[in-house]
Amino acid sequence: MAEEVAVAAPVAAVEAEPVVEPAPVVEAIPELDDKPEKKSWFSRLKDGLSKSTSRLTEGITGIFTKKKLDDEALEELEELLIRADLGPVTAARLTAGLAKTRFGKEVSAEEVKDYLATELQKIVEPVAQPLVIDPSKKPHIILLVGVNGTGKTTTIGKLARQFRDEGKTVWLAAGDTFRAAAVAQLKVWGERTGCPVVSRDTGADAAGLAYDAVEQATKAGADVLLIDTAGRLQNKAGLMEELRKIVRVIKKLNPEAPHTTLLTLDATTGQNAHSQIEVFKDMVAINGLVLTKLDGSARGGVLVALAEKFKLPVHAIGVGEGVYDLRPFEARGFTRALVGLE
Repeated sequence: MAEEVAVAAPVAAVEAEPVVEPAPVVEAIPELDDKPEKKSWFSRLKDGLSKSTSRLTEGITGIFTKKKLDDEALEELEELLIRADLGPVTAARLTAGLAKTRFGKEVSAEEVKDYLATELQKIVEPVAQPLVIDPSKKPHIILLVGVNGTGKTTTIGKLARQFRDEGKTVWLAAGDTFRAAAVAQLKVWGERTGCPVVSRDTGADAAGLAYDAVEQATKAGADVLLIDTAGRLQNKAGLMEELRKIVRVIKKLNPEAPHTTLLTLDATTGQNAHSQIEVFKDMVAINGLVLTKLDGSARGGVLVALAEKFKLPVHAIGVGEGVYDLRPFEARGFTRALVGLE
């Protein structure tokens, strides 16, 4: 394993000898001093889901304007729900349930929205589980995996801020050693949140870095260790071996770890999120999801389809760029916002 390197002060970065290379382009990072907006979380959620909501609500209003529920209306509703990324199975079940009680009767758009919100909540409520840090684990090790561009590094930074706000000591590991920009970005998060960052040169062995991070965070008595990873699906076999190796070396130091393995998904990819879960489930034992960029397109409904199919806990959702826009997933608020209800 790599030789231990002392943590530097005051920003506690753990690195090998620096090498001269072009400065990486680092994505803009939200100012971390900002306090949460006075606007309620539900209002911000509605704002974030507005693109998803508008397509769904406009479609419902167009179908159900003082019109009896007939086969044509049901077919249009089912197609609308499929286009909203709820998935064909869910869409068929929801329309069949509506037909069972309201077929042949006049039904308003508001009644349909109420019905959908209630039924969708039943689907997603079982997976709405907050990310709980086990205080008996020192540290509680969280491995972040996912395709590059889904927001892993940003999610780590936002989680670090939230854990720090709760008074926890947090360490970060820049395990996406393939991308200099990812390492640089995580260092910036470390500086702004006051978290030690374990990093190495570009191209260094990610498993060795993870080993060092676990060893040093454990010695420091940290509460949480967040480990970033690469997500290069162009070479699936290589990525699979790298992730499995990371898990193996972590277990050498802590057989129970990683305690949480989170898969980050970009909600704007819609149904492609299904295939990403399948791919990463083959690589590591995924036990939780984080959905990012729910503000980015009319595809918020994919969360419902994922809950229906995979039953994996959804620990958090991101509805904006701000540090406080990553929040625990709450079923009722999400489903009501998705169908445009107050």
